[in-house]
Amino acid sequence: MTIKPLALSLMLATAAGCALAGGIAVSQTQPLPAVQWDVRRLDTLDRNVRRLERALTQRNAVGQPVLVEPDPEVVTLMGRVATMDRRLGDLEATVQRINGDLERASFAADESASETAALRTRLNQAETRLKAMEDADRAAAERAEAEAEALRSPTGEPAGDLAAAQGLMPADPAGAARAYEMVIENWPDTPQAREAGWRLGDIRRAANDQAGAVTAYAQALNGWPTTAWAGETTLKLARALVATERDTQACGALGEFNRRYAAAASAQLKTIAGQIRTQAACR
Repeated sequence: MTIKPLALSLMLATAAGCALAGGIAVSQTQPLPAVQWDVRRLDTLDRNVRRLERALTQRNAVGQPVLVEPDPEVVTLMGRVATMDRRLGDLEATVQRINGDLERASFAADESASETAALRTRLNQAETRLKAMEDADRAAAERAEAEAEALRSPTGEPAGDLAAAQGLMPADPAGAARAYEMVIENWPDTPQAREAGWRLGDIRRAANDQAGAVTAYAQALNGWPTTAWAGETTLKLARALVATERDTQACGALGEFNRRYAAAASAQLKTIAGQIRTQAACR
């Protein structure tokens, strides 16, 4: 191949330097003596370089070009440089990809933080509403319990509770019925509970609840008391039994009236007993 003038000059200068060294073999372990460059040496070097240039030009002209082989160490070094350049490019691409991933992760983290803050706000609001509902329910339960306690025993003794229930009539029959029921529940086996029973039966019979009236009258007459109202209540029980088509039981109630209360009963009650007996077809 054709050698450029600058490269050729350097090569010839190197060759001339070797020629000036006189071909003396120097041991590898012994350093070369420093060359003393003067005008004469430089002129000689220049002439040698010119002769080498003319010789190389002549060889190139006759078709015998001078080939300069590359230094293997330089080739190896260039290969390593190319490899390092590729690795550097790969590292740069990796860093760019990591930076992109970090940016996306940072954006996602910001969004997650915003969503977390929103969820925390909603949770706090829900907890506040839930606490308010719990407080309201607790207050309502306490009020209901207080009302139930007051209804259960407004005075704390049977006679007072019975009087309080009677005070609700006739303005609030339903309230009076509940009050009588509480007297029966709170003070069982007392004269007031028996009286509350027959009064409750009257309220139910007036509301056309004949079955409920039967139950209330029967509770009042449990054990067949000897009170003044017992005879009349027995006839009311018999009449409610006839109204619920239980004639046999009505006749049984009339038999108890005759044995227990008829002797002291008024003529009006005896007349009513006869009418009921006829209605029930008692023998």
